[in-house]
Amino acid sequence: MSFKINLITVSILVAVSGHSFAANFGVSNANTSHVKTSNYECNRCGENTDYSGKIDVAFGYNDIDDMHAGNALGTSEDGAIGSLSSDILFLNKSGYQAQITAHQLGFDNSFASLQIGDSGLYEVVLDYAAIKTIKADDVNSQLWHNDGMLTPSTDVNTFNLALEREKLGIGVVFSQDAYNSFVSYSQEEKTGHSSSSIVTPSPINIGLPVNATTSQWDAGIGLNGDNWMSELSYSGSIYNNKISDLSLPYLNDVYAASPDSQAHQISLSGNYRFDQTVMSGRVAMGRMIQDENLIQMSGNPLQSWDGQVNTTDGRFAVTSMMNNRLRLGGNIDYNKRDNQSSTAEFAQYNFNSLTGAFRQNTPLDYERKNYGINASYRIASGYRLQAGYDSKDITRNYSERETTQDDTLWAKLNIRKFEMFNINVKSEYASRDGSKYESDILTASEDNAVLRKYYLADRTRNAYELKLTHTPNDWINVDITSRYAKDEYKDTDVGLLDSEDYGYDVNVSFHINQYIDTYGFIGQQWINSSQAGSQVGNSYWYSDIEDEFINIGAGLNYSGLMQDKLIIGMDYLFANSTSNTNVIVDDSQPYGDYYSYNHSASVYADYALNSQMALKLSYRYERYYDTDAASTGIVSIPGLITLQDINHDYNAHQVMLSFSYKLH
Repeated sequence: MSFKINLITVSILVAVSGHSFAANFGVSNANTSHVKTSNYECNRCGENTDYSGKIDVAFGYNDIDDMHAGNALGTSEDGAIGSLSSDILFLNKSGYQAQITAHQLGFDNSFASLQIGDSGLYEVVLDYAAIKTIKADDVNSQLWHNDGMLTPSTDVNTFNLALEREKLGIGVVFSQDAYNSFVSYSQEEKTGHSSSSIVTPSPINIGLPVNATTSQWDAGIGLNGDNWMSELSYSGSIYNNKISDLSLPYLNDVYAASPDSQAHQISLSGNYRFDQTVMSGRVAMGRMIQDENLIQMSGNPLQSWDGQVNTTDGRFAVTSMMNNRLRLGGNIDYNKRDNQSSTAEFAQYNFNSLTGAFRQNTPLDYERKNYGINASYRIASGYRLQAGYDSKDITRNYSERETTQDDTLWAKLNIRKFEMFNINVKSEYASRDGSKYESDILTASEDNAVLRKYYLADRTRNAYELKLTHTPNDWINVDITSRYAKDEYKDTDVGLLDSEDYGYDVNVSFHINQYIDTYGFIGQQWINSSQAGSQVGNSYWYSDIEDEFINIGAGLNYSGLMQDKLIIGMDYLFANSTSNTNVIVDDSQPYGDYYSYNHSASVYADYALNSQMALKLSYRYERYYDTDAASTGIVSIPGLITLQDINHDYNAHQVMLSFSYKLH
């Protein structure tokens, strides 16, 4: 019998046989008398890899009656849950490093990232993210969706009004001396249902199926010098909707699907510094393309929509230190939207009948120019005054107002003179006017002749803000912010008449001793607005809208218990929002209100088993309630079919036990 034996086999036999061989090939018996060891060095000796970071594994239980609670608790699963989190850094002395970051993998809302590279040379990044937003669960409808067909049935179709996004991405960054470059790709899958409506001819609320993919590419190359830097980059995205137009068995194309589209942009940016002056600029050219088939109907001359919009963006900014007290700055921004989409003569409809008239669709363009100058002056030690002027000019074609101009004057005063106080005061005055406002041929038949759209109407604005930071000693800190803004539309008869926005925020933190830290905060905001409407002639109606928001929170962290092994803590948050609308015609007629509140509380205990391992037990509670008058029962309004009352009123509980391990 003959057989072959290779070098690896021999090595294994030597290693496991010990003294069974007559010859001893052990290192200790090697003859090194003629070896010149001075010519050799170990390239890896002492090159240890350091590990640091933490791994968290958590298991728990959710008690959820309404999956809407998943927006706050991270997952809408009812029952047993689990997650994995980590933040681990691998670092080699030669410069190679890797970092793994993860947050609550296994929950509806989570992310993970892997970064690998050589310090100062290259880096590869892999990203994953999952986001789920929930509006309502167990929504009932008698329409079933199947490949674009909405089929009525006596059986109830139950689904969740929720959107799930999953995004995967990869990117590479390379840098060497004055050169750097990057390229990345990501793809996001969006699925679920959102609320929408169709008319058949009576209105029906539906759960619109969502299944779309968005792909994104980014790439760039940069060159840097001692006092300058530049970058040439490309960005592109493609949107692909996998849901086609929706039809009913007795009526085709009752809902047009969002069309596929793509966008591309190339930009060149950079900055240059000389002495005490820094200049920066950016120029970008883009194109948005949409070329989908149109729903065909009588009088439509186009089979597909050849949509194309070219964009141009530019910015130049400069700032200069004139001396040790004065700094001056300015900027110019330019944006242009050039709509090159197809045009054709379309037959005009009056409700369900042809009028006999034809009108050409008009591609809407706009051009925007922003100018700004600012100055910062140190009046004295601890006193700094800033002031500026900003102007925005917008030109729109085929609009009720061809041009508008917004002018803003602002000033800030920062006072750091006092040892325990930092005070910031800001004041702003803004006004808008423009060309003659008139209803054009596109809107004359739809809009009231005296209607003024709020973003086109003449407006004056006064705004003020005060920020105060107070640190009376080393264990307490107080931050107070108050703000007020008033908008007035004095030349408007029909439309938004005025708006008032004011509020405050107070944050207090206490470092009572080396073991106890606590905090508290409160914030309120009020938004009041008035508007006027008219159906015919001078028959006016008015409405007052009052929105109010409040947030209150507090927390405590107590460490040093059980020989510095135990940390306990708690957090509490209360949030409330209210919206009241009162309509006045001949008498006051309150409109349906919106009201919601939320109590969120959590307590936890973190126990260190040793210097590397710890256990944490936590409990979270959510109490949520809202009521929206616009949400009604399925057939509570004659002629209207809804998705049922989707208001919320629930309690949710979450208990989690996590184990963490620290790497050294």
